[in-house]
Amino acid sequence: MKKAILAFLKQVENGSIEIYNEFSLQHELGIFLRNHFPNYRIQFERNTKFFGIETTTKHEIDIVIYNEYEKMAIELKFPLNGQYPEQMFSFIKDICFMEELKTNGFTHTYCLCIIKDKNFYTGKKQDGIYSYFRCQKELHGIVAKPTGTKNESLFVHGTYHIHWHNIETQSPMKYYFIDIM
Repeated sequence: MKKAILAFLKQVENGSIEIYNEFSLQHELGIFLRNHFPNYRIQFERNTKFFGIETTTKHEIDIVIYNEYEKMAIELKFPLNGQYPEQMFSFIKDICFMEELKTNGFTHTYCLCIIKDKNFYTGKKQDGIYSYFRCQKELHGIVAKPTGTKNESLFVHGTYHIHWHNIETQSPMKYYFIDIM
């Protein structure tokens, strides 16, 4: 799967595939995966209840790839409207969600985030939630919601480092891709 995602991103980079928001990312990636995994079902926005999973952080899986032997899931992000700390918290929520699916029988789960805005990976603030995305601080343990009613927190069971990679297009983008433990 990792090789397929990287091949997809290479096609985005060379202009063979155009993505411009999260919806386009989801559908272009789904089409790409259908061509690479013909013996699997590729479905969008599949509810966790379909797989008999009731209690998770989220309930809709962006892309599910499965057959009778294997279940894989991908959560996607392509934020376009700033809201940096809130979006960063949402990125972490996706990681927690994918950990929950893994615990509930999914063989592989992944998070793919693509951004056009440098404020996700650079800026004056280097502490708190920003440290995971701007300083490659180890993401693990309790992460408190950084804004609004700060009574929400997430627990990340695995240990992850956010490494941003370039996608050189007419409108430069960066991405991270995480294989959830």
